[in-house]
Amino acid sequence: MSQWPSVPLGELLSPNADRIQLDPDQTYAQVTARLWGKGLALRGRVKGSEIAAAQQNRVSTNQFVISKIDARHGAFGIVPPELNGAVVSSDFPAFNVDSSKALPEYVAWVARTAWFIAICKSASEGSTNRVRLKESRFLGQSIPLPNITEQQAIVRKLGQAASALATRGNAATEVTAEIEATLRAAFARIIADAPRLAMGDIAPLVRRPVSIDPDASYPELGVRSFGKGLFEKPDLIGAELTWQSLYRIEEGDLVFSNIKAWEGAFAVAEREHHCKHGSHRYLTCVPDAIRATAPFLWYYLQSEEGLYQVSKASAGSADRNRTLATKRLQAIKVPVPSLGAQLWFDSLQAKARAANVAQAEATAHLHQLLPAMLGEVFG
Repeated sequence: MSQWPSVPLGELLSPNADRIQLDPDQTYAQVTARLWGKGLALRGRVKGSEIAAAQQNRVSTNQFVISKIDARHGAFGIVPPELNGAVVSSDFPAFNVDSSKALPEYVAWVARTAWFIAICKSASEGSTNRVRLKESRFLGQSIPLPNITEQQAIVRKLGQAASALATRGNAATEVTAEIEATLRAAFARIIADAPRLAMGDIAPLVRRPVSIDPDASYPELGVRSFGKGLFEKPDLIGAELTWQSLYRIEEGDLVFSNIKAWEGAFAVAEREHHCKHGSHRYLTCVPDAIRATAPFLWYYLQSEEGLYQVSKASAGSADRNRTLATKRLQAIKVPVPSLGAQLWFDSLQAKARAANVAQAEATAHLHQLLPAMLGEVFG
């Protein structure tokens, strides 16, 4: 890159404001600029009467559009063909790209680099919540500019890589979907004729209150919503506890957040969670070891049917006012097939988790490859 000349953006981009009067009865496509160099996308299609400003700027294919407010966060990109003729407010200035000097596709790739976001940040000024891009300062920033032939080669190389990575990413998504579909089918098969029993009969609520020692510390757990498991919080110091009550959690417990259970905030305590603690906001149910398993019950309760029951058991009207009532939790009816069937299904869940972890690691690696290639090309 050191051999390429550094050219001010003002020599490549020229402001172009195609301002139009909106027709209240016509439908217009609106543009949104995604953060961190992820480009432009369709925000939605609305009638002119639904847009606050009666005048908007119309953008064209291959123009460079940038958000004055969020430029420092990478909100910009090249207008794709499907957004040709879309409208934006005056907070999204559009620039024509001089294609005799710079390919729009080349500019699009440059705009995905971390250092391009950095120059947009340096071209923005203002106080907190009022930081805005200064166009003159932005156009005074420079980017490396090889000749058109080299630009074409760069665009071709990065485009092929992005296409290959997208194909692999889509394949990984399909594998994950197939794994989930297989689990759902297996679960439906084993519960088809299973009896339904109350949670209180097979996994009663068990509370293990802790006597607080002022000189001791207590490792605390929290639980994420949407079935994403338990996580460790900073240790609590006994002397600093005032009104809080603590309860011990053990391996194999089903741990519920009583204020977020309705959105899937419950999980199975694993070995690493044994003998850690939760506040009075956490409820622990302990399955009868000869009748039910925690992973099986968790899977059912995380299903659409199960979450509906948990939601019904969470009294209240909105968000944190929706508290899971212990009596209602214990009254939830769950399918209880044979213990052998549950253990078989749990083994499937374990295999599915391992496969999903492998897919996630592979996907994370894929996501790192393109930035690495951008770094290799542009430095």
